Amino acid sequence: MPYVSCYMRILVVAPTPFFSNRGTHIRILEEALALEKLGHQITIATYHIGQDIDTQTKTQIDVRRIRRLLFWYKKLEAGPDWQKIALDIMLIRKVFYLARTQKPDIIHGHLHEGVLIGWIIQKVLFWRKMKLVADFHGSLTKEMVSHGYLKRGLKTVFSVIEKIISNLGDFAIASSWEGAQEVSQWRTDQKCEVLLDGINLDSFHVAATKEEIRQELELPKERFIVGYTGGLVTNKGIDYLLDAIHLVLEKRIDIFFLIGGFPAQQVQSFIKMHHLENSVRLVSPLDYFKLPEFLKACDIAVDPKDCDTAQASGKMLNYMAAGLPIVCFDKPNNRHYLGDSAYFCSEMTSTEIANGILHLAIQPAEMLEKGTANKKRAQEFSWDKPGQQLDVIYNSLKK
Repeated sequence: MPYVSCYMRILVVAPTPFFSNRGTHIRILEEALALEKLGHQITIATYHIGQDIDTQTKTQIDVRRIRRLLFWYKKLEAGPDWQKIALDIMLIRKVFYLARTQKPDIIHGHLHEGVLIGWIIQKVLFWRKMKLVADFHGSLTKEMVSHGYLKRGLKTVFSVIEKIISNLGDFAIASSWEGAQEVSQWRTDQKCEVLLDGINLDSFHVAATKEEIRQELELPKERFIVGYTGGLVTNKGIDYLLDAIHLVLEKRIDIFFLIGGFPAQQVQSFIKMHHLENSVRLVSPLDYFKLPEFLKACDIAVDPKDCDTAQASGKMLNYMAAGLPIVCFDKPNNRHYLGDSAYFCSEMTSTEIANGILHLAIQPAEMLEKGTANKKRAQEFSWDKPGQQLDVIYNSLKK
């Protein structure tokens, strides 16, 4: 029996320069597309900068931006910035206007800032009886610490703020098992449901062959290519990967690394400093809509993110959809996605990442087995499932 949804107006609060080619934005976009597919009217309130999604995908999602008063602010990469306080104040004004004029059934707040903004508007317009869904992508405090942004005193303050925000909303969801467990401990109702990322499976039907894509990207045809996509910052595990590159190339000069993401400075400096232009290629920024071709050029993929920020890893799903064997850390979220079809590092170190790469590079049969299994398992993680899960949550709040 096909799933039947009831029409709702959804106001999404995205306190970020939507759309940019990184995980947080991919989750926001794909959630919205899944809800639109179910027949809902979606409006996204966001910052003044970011890529217009209707130029890349067919959609009626209405993206509304704040005014460009901070015209000099052009930061697209992940990480805190004190100027975001001004942007979020402007976003409160935008969300208030949209909530007043569009009369949404649901306010869906992404990230801790979006949840707080949604809560403020919900209370100011209390007679509208709008419901607030809090969508947590990871720990606010841990992410700021991972970016080197908080000292001890401020860390305590932000921990208190995070706990308060985590208790807001009529329903809470988190992008990972670790995140849901953490938020549940702080909520008085102790309820936080895991809403895992999904995959846009249709985009992975790539007609070009691996050889054709490598030729187009001017990649070495005969070398073993290791791929990484995502944020090129510490809390995404990029330091583990860069250290592992050294260890791998000491033993196998025929291995090549293809890295896609931003900000580019750290990786560019690494390549230049160590004269690795013939062994490492950086594509920055990597267009999300070109991701399937990028991954098809690779032989295996690496996800070096550790547990510190309680974030999910959407890149894992894209690796799976591309049919790639994966080297990653042994985390509950990774096990949930991959089962046994990965090289799970025995410890969270660069040495283990390197060991995983070197192991798979000499095991073609194991590579084929794991890659095939991942592609098959990817079918279970279409965005249709989390979209329906979210729709059920919405309907439970409106009863």
